[in-house]
Amino acid sequence: MGTPAIKDVLVTFFMSEKCYEEFFVNFRLDVYCLKMVLGRLGGYWILFEVLLAQLLQLLTILWRGSAEGLSLTAVLLQLYAFSCPVVFAVTHNFPPVAWAEKFFLMGETAAVVLVILRFRGDTLRGVLLLFVHCALVVLLVNYAPASLVFKMQDSILPAVVLSKLIQARANYCNGHTGQLSRPSLILSLGGALGRAFNYWNPDKIVENLLHIVLVCVSVVLPIQLHYYRRNKKDKRQ
Repeated sequence: MGTPAIKDVLVTFFMSEKCYEEFFVNFRLDVYCLKMVLGRLGGYWILFEVLLAQLLQLLTILWRGSAEGLSLTAVLLQLYAFSCPVVFAVTHNFPPVAWAEKFFLMGETAAVVLVILRFRGDTLRGVLLLFVHCALVVLLVNYAPASLVFKMQDSILPAVVLSKLIQARANYCNGHTGQLSRPSLILSLGGALGRAFNYWNPDKIVENLLHIVLVCVSVVLPIQLHYYRRNKKDKRQ
């Protein structure tokens, strides 16, 4: 790939023309441009997390034929958190393109819930649970007051943080991480970092603290996975 082609890619996806000149022509590290590049990288990582993290976890469970170690409570909290943006978007008449990836993520998470219960021998309960979830989403979209929808939207970040804390505690209590997907955890960590950087607002102290906690817990989970799997290998030797 020649230099003009590289420039086209960088200017199209990562920075402005002015920032390209600052970095690669004037060889100056401009703070504004650096923030722009990091923000766009964070945005792409968030998109990868939305599209792939739950899908990779689902494929891991199906490939290994087991959902051992996954906390159903944690996944249900994630399902709630990923359903809230869909309810919010539909009730506010956003175009489907604005929330399609959220709907996709909600569907992936619902599938994870179903396969967890399937491998626990409780398929009927899983089907009924998803039926109730779909019914609740439809009811909220059509009848929920605006105040409730806004409160649900504000509860997304706490729900995600709590879900990861519950999973981390489950790992500690079980002494293993079971079928947690390493690529999924790495994508989630990158997504947490991207959100903390892109959504940082000095006027929203509580939200900033929640983003910091989310990043910390997202770091703990892959550390647990590495630690417990290394110990398992050492015991086999």
